[in-house]
Amino acid sequence: MKTQNVSRTVLAAGVGAVLAATALLYVPELVGQGPPPPPGPAERATIAAHAGAQAALPDLAALIADREKWLRAHPDDDASWAALGTAYTERGTRLGDVRDYPRAERALRRSLAERPAARGNLDAQLGLGALAGARGDWRTAKLWGERVRKADPKRRPVYPVLIDAYNGLGEYKAAQKAVESLEGLHAGALTRSRAAESFRDRGWREDADAAAQDAVALAETEAEKAASLARLGDLAWERGEPEEALSRFGAALRLVRDHGPSLAGRARALAALGRTEEALRDWRAALARLPLPEYVLEAGELHESLGLDGDARALYERLRTGTWARGEVALGLLDADHGDPAAAVRRLRAEWARGHRSVAVADALGWALHWSGESKEALEYAKRATDEGLRSALFAYHRGEIERTLEQSGPARRHLAEALRINPAFSPLLAPKAQEAVAALGEPSDELPKELRPREAASKPGAKPDGEGAAKPGAKPDGEGAAKPGAKTDGEGAAKPSGA
Repeated sequence: MKTQNVSRTVLAAGVGAVLAATALLYVPELVGQGPPPPPGPAERATIAAHAGAQAALPDLAALIADREKWLRAHPDDDASWAALGTAYTERGTRLGDVRDYPRAERALRRSLAERPAARGNLDAQLGLGALAGARGDWRTAKLWGERVRKADPKRRPVYPVLIDAYNGLGEYKAAQKAVESLEGLHAGALTRSRAAESFRDRGWREDADAAAQDAVALAETEAEKAASLARLGDLAWERGEPEEALSRFGAALRLVRDHGPSLAGRARALAALGRTEEALRDWRAALARLPLPEYVLEAGELHESLGLDGDARALYERLRTGTWARGEVALGLLDADHGDPAAAVRRLRAEWARGHRSVAVADALGWALHWSGESKEALEYAKRATDEGLRSALFAYHRGEIERTLEQSGPARRHLAEALRINPAFSPLLAPKAQEAVAALGEPSDELPKELRPREAASKPGAKPDGEGAAKPGAKPDGEGAAKPGAKTDGEGAAKPSGA
């Protein structure tokens, strides 16, 4: 596994929260007498969105079709344009299909044309923030999100947009405050899932798992429960517990058979348990269902670790030539390890210059600099990635290897061992290399490092050492203490002033 394992289930839940801000307006009015019929797919999607839950993908598609049909007859309905644009964003995120993003932008811009932001069209502005986040444009997402929050601080769906934006920009304290604000407004599954993510980023593993368990219990729909179980699976995997992860991903897949994040998570866990044929099968299914750049890279590296070099090269080429919304880290790591490290440095420096200063970008940039022969500079980025709080086996491995190149044996041994302690199977390619590196470094020496050795007593100019301490200029030692300048000693005691 070569990228920080950030599940798209959390992002999709955030987009779903934005959809909830607009979708309730579109439940068709019931006509006629008698008991109401059961809700149809579009209505189910609307009800789920209003509850802050994920809708099933077929229901989301029905809602999109319903709004498209309505707008052909009512093209001046700004609220429907906003709902349609936000639904496009959610579908694109949950399917990994960037083709939905231009459709989303057209719909949201049309909503603003019908009712400008100056006239209070918060739904379209919020939708544009969610779209920017889905595209990985964190500055723009932050801009739209902060505008909406300023206009309506109690608008719950704005906080997931802001949390993603702050995390992408490396503004982790602001992200934590946004989580706290969301918790003050709502106590549902989305909120607990966001709290779990925040705890994980700070290294609070038990708290993260407890919050994720809460999210499962509070989930309103099967899609939302599957997403929450996938988050639990991710947490177990990151702790180095593949059996537990396998159980959690399996539970998610029993609810939503083709849940992309769970298929990818199960593939990782199966590979760690040595069930490689099943792992390859699940990677194929995951990439068919949710083709994310980090998944393509992970699948390629599993193939390479098994000696399936032709399949690995095909997957790496797919990553290089694909169109990705948020692929800079995966592409940078691909070039650093399997291509052109100098190109990786250029790519990731550009990402850093855009203000995208998350721990994932810091780690990838440090690793690319290391492979470009700039290990001293690389270490500064590696420290930034590992010192923030997130306990990542990959980040610890990268830092340890950089330190090993710089002949910092103690820190290198510590961080490489830490990577294996966090998750012994964190990568099918790199975990064995970490084990080899730890063995090559051997046991720590009994000799203290140079920087910790006691300094030898050194005389100042004109002074003579006296065994235990350094003599002061012009003084004569007397065995136990140093005489004052110009004084005579009298045996055991301190020197008396001259002429006494």
